[in-house]
Amino acid sequence: MKIFKTIFLTFSIMFLMQSCIVSEKPNIAYFSDSGREFKGARFVSINVPMFLAKPYIKKALREDGEDEELIRLMKKVSKIKVLTVENGDRKMLRDFANYLNNNNYEEWAMIKHNGDNVNIRVKQKGDAIKNMMITVNSDKELVFVDVRGNFKADDISRMIASAKDK
Repeated sequence: MKIFKTIFLTFSIMFLMQSCIVSEKPNIAYFSDSGREFKGARFVSINVPMFLAKPYIKKALREDGEDEELIRLMKKVSKIKVLTVENGDRKMLRDFANYLNNNNYEEWAMIKHNGDNVNIRVKQKGDAIKNMMITVNSDKELVFVDVRGNFKADDISRMIASAKDK
């Protein structure tokens, strides 16, 4: 019986941790399902289970002196996907922006910081916001963060205001 519990526990941990593995395949639908060739682009995608990520994110926000409002916002997040692209070009970014527009994402903010452009788009249905796509465009790479959860417009506005204040 003890061996059975050990084997079960081992397989359970392996199952839960498999989504933490970093992959070189895109994890955002536009890049993985579009059939387009992205010549020279190198992808790195990360899927981290939220039950593992939330405590670390909350701790980091508290250490950075963020307000409790932003920390409470983390409770509403259900999934985060991160995709980095090395050797991405402006055309890739434009095509992705068009894809988001065609899929009912609205641009909510464009923040410029130290030469990087941060674009925040949301997919809203009524008062509920289920998807938020954050795009960071720097000289060296592109970063796409797909955040899923159950947000209200005020939540996103407070997050944007907090980012602009910094």
